[in-house]
Amino acid sequence: MKKDKFYKNSFLLTLSNLTTGVLGFMFSIILSRELGAEGMGLYGLVMPIYNLFICLICAGVITAISKLSAVYYDKNEFGNLKKTVRTTIIFNLIWALLITFLVFIFAPYISKFVIKDERTLDAIRITCPAMVFICISNIFKGYFYGISKITVPAFIDIFEKAVRIGIILVISKLFSPDNITATVTSAYIALCIGEFISLLLLYIYYKKDSLKLPKAYCKTEGRAQLLFNVLVIAVPLCLNGFLSTTLATVSTLIVPRRLLVAGFEYSTALSLIGKFTGMTLNIVFFPMIVISSISTILIPDLSQTMNKKDIYSAEKRIYEVLKISFLLGLSTLIICNNIPDSLGVMFFNRNDLGPYIKFASLCAPLFYCAASTYGMLNGLGKQSIILRNSLVISIIEVFCLYILTAVKNINIFGYGITIMITSVLTLCLNLYEINKVCKIRLSLPNILINLFFALLIYYLISYINLILPSSLGLIKYLIIILLGFSLLIISMIAEERKEY
Repeated sequence: MKKDKFYKNSFLLTLSNLTTGVLGFMFSIILSRELGAEGMGLYGLVMPIYNLFICLICAGVITAISKLSAVYYDKNEFGNLKKTVRTTIIFNLIWALLITFLVFIFAPYISKFVIKDERTLDAIRITCPAMVFICISNIFKGYFYGISKITVPAFIDIFEKAVRIGIILVISKLFSPDNITATVTSAYIALCIGEFISLLLLYIYYKKDSLKLPKAYCKTEGRAQLLFNVLVIAVPLCLNGFLSTTLATVSTLIVPRRLLVAGFEYSTALSLIGKFTGMTLNIVFFPMIVISSISTILIPDLSQTMNKKDIYSAEKRIYEVLKISFLLGLSTLIICNNIPDSLGVMFFNRNDLGPYIKFASLCAPLFYCAASTYGMLNGLGKQSIILRNSLVISIIEVFCLYILTAVKNINIFGYGITIMITSVLTLCLNLYEINKVCKIRLSLPNILINLFFALLIYYLISYINLILPSSLGLIKYLIIILLGFSLLIISMIAEERKEY
C-alpha cells in the first residue's frame, strides 16, 4: 500500500465516518429528547449486551478478511479471494443463527438477572436479527477495505445512519410510544432495520464488484484451509473482543448498582449514567472517528510494510499516527474546557452537562493515543498481545468502577477517573510492545512546542469567547470549535518538511 494511498484512504474513510458520526450524533440527540436521561440510561444498558454478542459472533472478521483480501488481491489470486468470502459467510451465518437463537430464548433471564431491569426484554429480542445482519455485513466490509474500495461501505454506512434517524422519527411521530420501554424498543427496531438495509446494499455491491474480477484458472485452496486462514487471525481478536466486552458489560452493569450503594435512587442513577455515558462521552469522544478511520487503514498498511521489512517506514507511520492522536486529544481538551456548558446546550439542549464535559475531556489526549495503539499492534500482527493487554486493562477498569462509583462524593465522576487510569496503563503497555518491533522516537522539543501552541490557542479561544456576543449563537461556537482544532493543522504544517 503506497504512502499517498494510505492518506487518501484515511481521508476518505475519515470523511465518511465523520458524516456517519454526525448522523449517529443526531440519532443520540433525538433519542435523548425522546427518552430523557433515564431512558438514555436504560438504552445504554442494552447496548453492551448487544455489543457482547456481536463480539462473540464476528469480532476480528473485518480485520481478518481485509488482511487476506489485500494479500490475495495483490497476488491476483481472485479465486481464493472470492472463495474465502463465500466460505466465511457460510460459517459465520451458521454460528450467528445459533448464538442469536440462544439469546432470544434466554432474553427473559438476561433482562431479569443480568441487566436486572425487565423493561429491556423486548429490546434484547429485537437486537437478535440485527446481530445476524451485522455479522455478514462485516465480511463484505472487510473485503472492500482489503481491496482499497472503501467508498462502498462508507457511503452505505452513511445511508444506513440516515435511515435509522428517519425510522425513529417516523415511529415516534406515528405511533407515539407512551412509555420509556416502548420508546427504547422502537430505537432498537430502527437499529435492526438499518442493519438489514446496510447488509442488502453491501451484498448488491459485492456481487457487482466480484463479477468484474478476472476469472481464476489456477487451482484454489480448499475451503477448510481458507477458513483456517481467516480463523487464525479472527479467533484471537474474537476472544479478545468477547472477553474485553464481557468485562466492559460488567463495568456498565455494575455502575447503577454501585451508585445505589452511594445513596442514589435507581432512577437518579440511570439519569447520571445517561448524562455521562450517553451524552457527555458522545461529545468528548466524537473526534475519535478520525482515530478509528486511520486505525482501519493502518492495519493492512503496516502489515504490508512489515512484510517488505521496511522498518523505517513503519516507525514513521506509527509516529505520525501517535502525533495526530495526541494533537486531536489536546484540541478536544481545549474546546471542552472553554465552552462545556454551551456544548451541552448545543447538542443535547441541556444546561447541566458542563461539569461532566469539562471533567471527561481531561482524559482525551491520553485516551486518543491509547486507542490508536491497538491498530498499530494489529498491523504488526500482535493479536495475542492485544488479548493480554485488553484483559488486564478491562479487569482494572471493573475494579476501579466498583470502588470509585460507590463513593458518594465521586459517584459518576468515577467513570471519568477510571478512563484516565486505564488510558495511561493502555498507552504504557502497548507502547512497550510496539517499541520491541519499531523504535518510537519521541522528540521532547516537539512535544513542548505543541503544548505551547495548545496553551496559546486555549487563551486565544478564552478571549474570543468573552468578546464575541452570545447573540451570534451557533456561529460563535463553530468559530471556537474550528479554532480549537486549528492546533492540529498548525502543528502538521510546522513539521511538514521536517525529517522524521
